[in-house]
Amino acid sequence: MVDTDEKPQPAILPPGWRGLGAWNYYFLLKFGLLWAGYLDFHPLDNLTFAAFLLFPIKDRRLNILRGLVAIPIGIGLFWHDTWLPGPGSILHQGDQVAQFSWSYLFELVQCFINWQMVEAAFVLLIAWFFLSMWLRITTLTVLMLLGIVAGPSLQSWFGRLSAAGAMAVASSQNSAQPAAAQVAAGGNAAAPQALPLTQDSQNDWLASFYASEEKRHVAFPDHLPENSQPFELLVINICSLSWSDLQVTGLDKHPLWSHFDLLFKSFNSATSYSGPAAIRLLRASCGQPSHKALYSAASQDCYLFSDLARLGFTSHFMLDHNGVFGDFLNEVRQFGGMQAPLMSQQGLPVNVLGFDDSPIYDDSAVLQRWLQTEDQEKNPRTATFYNLLPLHDGNHFPGIRKTADYAQRARKLFDELDSFLTQLEQSHRRVMVVIVPEHGAALQGDKMQISGLRDIPSPAITHVPVGIKFTGMNAPSQGSPRIISEPSSFLALSTLVSRVLDGQVFVSDTVDWAALTRDFPTTVAVSENADAIVIDYNGKPYVSIDKGDWVAYPQ
Repeated sequence: MVDTDEKPQPAILPPGWRGLGAWNYYFLLKFGLLWAGYLDFHPLDNLTFAAFLLFPIKDRRLNILRGLVAIPIGIGLFWHDTWLPGPGSILHQGDQVAQFSWSYLFELVQCFINWQMVEAAFVLLIAWFFLSMWLRITTLTVLMLLGIVAGPSLQSWFGRLSAAGAMAVASSQNSAQPAAAQVAAGGNAAAPQALPLTQDSQNDWLASFYASEEKRHVAFPDHLPENSQPFELLVINICSLSWSDLQVTGLDKHPLWSHFDLLFKSFNSATSYSGPAAIRLLRASCGQPSHKALYSAASQDCYLFSDLARLGFTSHFMLDHNGVFGDFLNEVRQFGGMQAPLMSQQGLPVNVLGFDDSPIYDDSAVLQRWLQTEDQEKNPRTATFYNLLPLHDGNHFPGIRKTADYAQRARKLFDELDSFLTQLEQSHRRVMVVIVPEHGAALQGDKMQISGLRDIPSPAITHVPVGIKFTGMNAPSQGSPRIISEPSSFLALSTLVSRVLDGQVFVSDTVDWAALTRDFPTTVAVSENADAIVIDYNGKPYVSIDKGDWVAYPQ
């Protein structure tokens, strides 16, 4: 950008002083994006950059050199101010991106272009050219930067005053309560979320959350009771499905969702990527670990399928894809503890091709093969983990390069699952079916992420529908599903499995559904990827990227 001011410099300024010139447009563009809520603006960094551009240099060649150096700095700072993935995240995902087909990469590039923003930027450019003929835009730019820098400091000063008053009130209230009331029940709940909130209070709360989650564990018995009845457990783990996706496509009214006995309405998948999601599900018997802890060994009694294996359940493992992308298959085995052999995919018909052109097999055919395999199983107690990928972004039909319509693929999958549940009911097989998505597809973007981008585990991505169906019951549930509305996560699923281990729910003449679902462990929504954390704090989502400051997630 040209380092010249839009008006001659005043005589009162020493030689060498220049205005921001075309860099004014750079900052005005940022102010507009900040006003619209599309930037994670770093005031001091931007003020420092402006000072670097304004610093008086008499030598013309040095001025030209500064202008050249400023271009990459300005681009990097602009990227830093956006919600786009940082260099660490890009490098972390680089190997996976390299596996994308060219057609899918082209679609992703198109998604990043917001034509309304392009139009607004053009209008702002013309306005800057026009106003710079009469106004000193540099002066306005610097004043606005100073105001943005000073704003948080003033808020922090007033916040400390109000915090001191709140602490005094809280102290007097606590001193008036009995000592027993100040003791956390069982030590399993995270610390209360402080008001008013600060960076330290949010960091301290997150640390207390993980500390308390380390103590939570679902205790499975050492052996099954003598009167226990055998049954089969089928866990269906669907990639790219959230409540938000259902609402965008209108498929939240599909008959599948009324087919369940239990439906979790506030379930948090805790991540927005497949590998971590599967690991969290397979480690459902322990409280929620941090993302980093997922990739280290856990206690043996954290692994749900290992807990079941000790009680005589034979483990089975199915995929409707090859498990190569993202090293999914190896991660599930190494960190999820799933050591059962992969069910054969030979001869299965192909439904769609993945974003990397790998085959994704027809899920109805996979489920029918599972039924045949279970028919041949000598052990009447089995536990199966089934991961499926037909809804992932970039999947396309054979011979067609364009991504297949999400709603079309989802409707087909829901129809198949609904028919499968009906088939199980008609066969009177004792099966506990658990359908739990990995994460959402991010069909509807927001101010932080475009549609399809899942680098930040936003609530719209991690708030997923979880359904439970029991088939082959003597007293099947009647009417609509029982809704579990409390904030839940994987520990609640493991708890439910532990409560039906004796199989009596299948043979009893009556089922006390209220007792079966009473006092499920609740889990505050904390979602995490390698470079971003989103927490529900006092009922509102906050995000921290690359271990930076907490900011309110833009709504």
